[in-house]
Amino acid sequence: MVDPYEALLKKAYANVTVQSESTERFTVPEAKVYIEGKTTVLENFAEIADVVRRDQDHLMKFLLGELGTAGKIDGNRAIFNGKFEQNLINGLIKSYVDDYVICSECGRPDTRLVKDDRILLLRCDACGGHRPVRKRRARTEPAGSELQEGQELDVEIQSVSKRGDGVVRMGRYIMYVPRGKPGQKVKVRITRISGSIVFTEQVN
Repeated sequence: MVDPYEALLKKAYANVTVQSESTERFTVPEAKVYIEGKTTVLENFAEIADVVRRDQDHLMKFLLGELGTAGKIDGNRAIFNGKFEQNLINGLIKSYVDDYVICSECGRPDTRLVKDDRILLLRCDACGGHRPVRKRRARTEPAGSELQEGQELDVEIQSVSKRGDGVVRMGRYIMYVPRGKPGQKVKVRITRISGSIVFTEQVN
């Protein structure tokens, strides 16, 4: 005769989803980026799309929209018009993975994008969870926060780029401040806006 407690225990274990080894090792490759003339080349674009298991055209459309530029897929590479730093590309790929790949319920990447009555959903094969997919800027950027050239702002430098410029993230914008140091609070004037990239000069 089977002990009722033991039977319940077996039933509980049968309903537990065991994480796969591949999930535990899920790591998005670092973007391999270099400047070629007036363009930026993402050398391992196809590899990144394969790892996150998303259509290359979908990932490319996201990156082009966030960078505010044009570009094309060239074999295993993606080519963008304009000069963009590696840390910016990596940040955008992380945003893509957070929004379009990782399940918000169980934190796993075993998901699919499906459309339900014109609404794009992220459906998780691991836990069965699903949620509408919203663009990151819609969640983080308040209305009326579009930046304008010539505008002056008080900002706090968050990090430093490889070229030594201060970096400030504001909603969908990445702002570069010449000679800016992390933690420094400065007044800047916007000199040029290219998509989501903002160039500034310090105002004394």
